[in-house]
Amino acid sequence: MRVVYVLLFVATPLYAEPPKLTLTASKLDPPKELADGVKSLLGTEAVTVADPSGDVLTLWFRTEFTSAANADQVKNGLTYREVAEGTVLGAVRFDKPFMDFRKQEIPTGVYTLRLAVQPDTGDHRDTAPHQDFALLVPAAADRSAEPVELKELVKLSLKATGGDHPGVMLLFPHHGKEEKPDMADQKDGIKVVRLRRPVTTGDTRGSLGIAVVVQGVSKTR
Repeated sequence: MRVVYVLLFVATPLYAEPPKLTLTASKLDPPKELADGVKSLLGTEAVTVADPSGDVLTLWFRTEFTSAANADQVKNGLTYREVAEGTVLGAVRFDKPFMDFRKQEIPTGVYTLRLAVQPDTGDHRDTAPHQDFALLVPAAADRSAEPVELKELVKLSLKATGGDHPGVMLLFPHHGKEEKPDMADQKDGIKVVRLRRPVTTGDTRGSLGIAVVVQGVSKTR
């Protein structure tokens, strides 16, 4: 007797559709978990990102930056490189576990965001479209408002992941003039929260555009 086997194939999507995000700006005091010095750098302008299941994260950005940039750099447009590495950019509260750009799960809680530049080494090549990142440091481990030296910053950020790589939120350049926060799409399913902040450079005033990734991961990690 011949037995005939029938194979059934169920069509499934190759990639799950990421949840749709919404952005809400509101007045909200920075989290109590932050050190007083860090809180003094932040305003009460909070940016909350939510998906259909509820809040994902809330961001507080520094109200103003200082820079050693010269007049020509201010005129041409300030970038992250004109801000000292290790500077506090802001803070974030994750209301649910967050997948950072390196596909590491960051536990719920409050973290500072400090500026860092990805090392130009072979193991980092082509892992991100830009080299500028905000490193995540648990609020309980970050008690200074001053810039932190990179080696120490990496060590502090390892506490966010519990692994051998710091927690990272990729930064995109933002050249738009609009100061109010908004959310924008980038390539490869990446979404960023964007805004501008004033920068003091001696007697000159400029501004810095900030765009931080709130959804999306590296395609090569």
